[in-house]
Amino acid sequence: MVVEMKLKKEEKEKIRKVAWGITGSGDRLVETVEIMKRIKKQYQGRVDIIVYLSRAGNLVAKYYRLADRLKENFGTIRVEIDANTPFLAGQLQTGKFEFLLIAPATSNTVAKISTGMADTLLCNAAIMGLKGFVPVYIMPSDYKEGEIITTLPNGRDFKLRIRKEDVEHVKKLATMDDVFILERPEEIFEVFKKHFRQ
Repeated sequence: MVVEMKLKKEEKEKIRKVAWGITGSGDRLVETVEIMKRIKKQYQGRVDIIVYLSRAGNLVAKYYRLADRLKENFGTIRVEIDANTPFLAGQLQTGKFEFLLIAPATSNTVAKISTGMADTLLCNAAIMGLKGFVPVYIMPSDYKEGEIITTLPNGRDFKLRIRKEDVEHVKKLATMDDVFILERPEEIFEVFKKHFRQ
């Protein structure tokens, strides 16, 4: 009985946590959710993915009709109340999470993190996590200057201009210690492989 309880405790301790932040960008959000569902299934019993939505991320998830899908696949979803609630920053600094993934990240979030502004939940979490030597992976919505075609919730294509000013913040982030920039949702698979060898 004691041995059995010890084994169960050890099994439980093996489950590691990842914080996944979603901001107010709809670009590649649907694809990212699908990839995270596949990753959750692939690492089931070993990795627990906890979802954190910024206020704008919460609105966009509803707009894209993803809120229920997120709850069904990832359980309780934590939604930003203020820069410190829920208490993600403290949990990152104390080692509760293996890493922080912000995907997709709006140009606003990218600019704030690159300039050290910590006035939102995910910006504060990223900055405080970096102070605690926690890796932060960011998939910016505005990665490369030029024009992109994104998909609206109704399935229509929508053309956007990616401004050089927004790309400059991405370049600045890429030079920061422990910040890793992802261009496409598919690159998230490699992040999990790096941290959780199969």
